Amino acid sequence: MKLPFVSSIAAEPKSVLDIRRSPPSPVTGNSSEFTSFVYDSFEHGMINNQVDEWDSDSLMRELGLYDDSNTNSNSNTNSNNNSNRSGYPLDLPDLSSFFYSDFDQNLNQNLFDLNNFMSEEDATHTNEFDYRIELTRLAECFETQSFQLAQVILSRLNQRLRSPTGKPLQRAAFYFKEAIQNLFNGSTSTTRSLQSCTSYEIVQVIKAYRTFSTVSPIPMFSSFTANQAILDAVDGVMIVHVIDFDIGFGGHWASFLKAVAEKAEARKVHSPAVRITAVVPEEYEPESRLIRDNLHQFSTDLKLRFEINFVSIRTFEFASFKSIKFINGEKTAVLLSPMIFRRIGSGFVNDLRRVSPTVVVYVDGELNGSGASFFSKAVIDGVELYTTVLESLEAANVAGGAGGDWIKSIEMFVLLPKIIAAVEDGGRNVSPWREAFGRAGLRPVAMSQFGEFQAECLVRRVQVRGFHVVKQHAEMMLCWHDRPLVATSVWSF
Repeated sequence: MKLPFVSSIAAEPKSVLDIRRSPPSPVTGNSSEFTSFVYDSFEHGMINNQVDEWDSDSLMRELGLYDDSNTNSNSNTNSNNNSNRSGYPLDLPDLSSFFYSDFDQNLNQNLFDLNNFMSEEDATHTNEFDYRIELTRLAECFETQSFQLAQVILSRLNQRLRSPTGKPLQRAAFYFKEAIQNLFNGSTSTTRSLQSCTSYEIVQVIKAYRTFSTVSPIPMFSSFTANQAILDAVDGVMIVHVIDFDIGFGGHWASFLKAVAEKAEARKVHSPAVRITAVVPEEYEPESRLIRDNLHQFSTDLKLRFEINFVSIRTFEFASFKSIKFINGEKTAVLLSPMIFRRIGSGFVNDLRRVSPTVVVYVDGELNGSGASFFSKAVIDGVELYTTVLESLEAANVAGGAGGDWIKSIEMFVLLPKIIAAVEDGGRNVSPWREAFGRAGLRPVAMSQFGEFQAECLVRRVQVRGFHVVKQHAEMMLCWHDRPLVATSVWSF
């Protein structure tokens, strides 16, 4: 029994072109009508293909697709078991106690170091400035391999930050503290593949991403601005090839495919084609299969020729763009994010000219922290960024008058995996992406007026006041009050 591909496309503006038909309006109603990721339909279909491994009945119950009031006692037992799951779900590694690590043999004799950098008042009074200072010192200890001093700092942080509760800064500091502690323990946490996840965990991940794209403009801003930049560059082309270095669940391509199909229909262009090459981690095979099957289904419904291929990051690191298939007559767009620079460095940018892409789009969701010269700077910038994201989510919670459980779900299933990945890769010395672009000969390109209008329209449709769009140095940034959250820039040779 398969889950139905529940389509909601007709009722919601899934395409960037849909905004053209709807002039800006006051902030009223539920912002979910503006959701771009098609999680209500696209992600339901993503689960279909795992019927052999996962219990589709459980998934349907979790997604609320049928009434389970008549389920038997076994179902009730399973439900109770699910409710008792650990508070650290899918992507949080096993964070064993720091004090069981190999270098923790001399903790007691080094406790006097505590007073060398912390006053007695600091030991009894916690304020927001303390978290930043101590996390900075902890990151510096990782840079210098000062293990004993790190033990002292972690001792204090573990006393002050025992759980992800409190104000946004406290919760962000807790997540970064846990991730750095994991580094000191010598373990890394590769994100768990869907193959090893239970149906319950899969549903929770999908729900969290869907909620995030509904209550916050951050994911929609990233996808809409990138999609529009690519559409502007390849306008009127029969075959479009996009190389995506951070595909995630792939839901953001649904709006792009719909926009291409609508443009082709309006211009009476026959048989347009879209090709996507996704550069993904080695453990991404289950996700790759789900993305392929459902984007194929989606494009078939649109009567659009579509092809998607996956190249592992390891293969790309070895062969660069020679690992990707190109076709004569197609126009190529490249979509980049900080993730690929953290994983393999910036050397591959020099090979971009050989590909002759029509456009290169960079979506930076790790402003300032990405490409930082020092691990400590990357950490403190990351704490500031995710504190701001959490503050904006809390504001959305107040505006919506709802409970805060969905915020915790977004923190655990969406934000925490990003924090862990950023911390694990943050110690690598990577050239800033702007410098790499400049050396390769890439030059910034102004975004179209419609792209600007689209971003402004998106912000106006959000219930929460405080988001606004800023243009700076050919970048379009989404800000929460005075703090940038994500920036999109367009480049070409």
